[in-house]
Amino acid sequence: MKIKGIDKLKLYDFNNLTKSLSFNIYDICYAKSYEHRQDYVRYIDEQYNARRLTEILTNVTHIIGANVLNIAQQDYDPQGASVTMLIAEGPVENLGPDNSETPGPGVSQVSKDSVVAHLDKSHITVHTYPESHPDKGVSTFRADIDVSTCGQISPLKALNYLIKSFDSDIIIMDYRVRGFTRDLNGKKCFIDHKINSIQNYIPSKTRNQYQMIDVNIYQENIFHTKMILREFDLDNYLFDSEKSEIDSTERKKIKKKIKKEMSEIFYGRNMVNV
Repeated sequence: MKIKGIDKLKLYDFNNLTKSLSFNIYDICYAKSYEHRQDYVRYIDEQYNARRLTEILTNVTHIIGANVLNIAQQDYDPQGASVTMLIAEGPVENLGPDNSETPGPGVSQVSKDSVVAHLDKSHITVHTYPESHPDKGVSTFRADIDVSTCGQISPLKALNYLIKSFDSDIIIMDYRVRGFTRDLNGKKCFIDHKINSIQNYIPSKTRNQYQMIDVNIYQENIFHTKMILREFDLDNYLFDSEKSEIDSTERKKIKKKIKKEMSEIFYGRNMVNV
């Protein structure tokens, strides 16, 4: 189904459309002992502390062409961190914003001038949630990121960078365009860019690494995509230990636990057997 879009739209006043991207990532691992699980939580807290998250969100701000107005950041005890940024209008180049359904820059391509657009009344937030199962050895790190912009550009342009900034086994994304703006004749416009799927903003190389599911409600301008890694190598899921150190029977049990955890998160329900 194609959405009828407008490349350049002359507006009566400021573009009042609100475009919101909610982005959840999950990293799963197996930590064999209580001490290992505690070490995993400390490792995650160190890797994704408030300072590192602020750096990531600052780059997101540059990608979507905004300036940082205010930063609130907090590390929590015993674990987790939060960062909230208020962002405002950035510089606008003559070419205008790029609203095409193409991936934005990756981690190595970010600069303050990567993408420029007209933004205001916008914010970015991130919260992290490292946690462990009390006796099964499975540990999970979740990061919730929200990018909300009011203006011409969609926060989906920062999606490629966000995916590359985290080690993601599972990614769940929601994108929604809310409100309306008016053209010069006063006619309401409820969306100002073409979009068929969030997947179109993800590079093909990344898409090929994941199994993906879409649930889109075009008439409501709501788009939902879930991703889970296709390949499973146990060594990538063991914290502070290696597959060769574990006998084959135990490896099968661990693999089953990890796959169950991933399936439950991906499908959003508890499962008896996987």
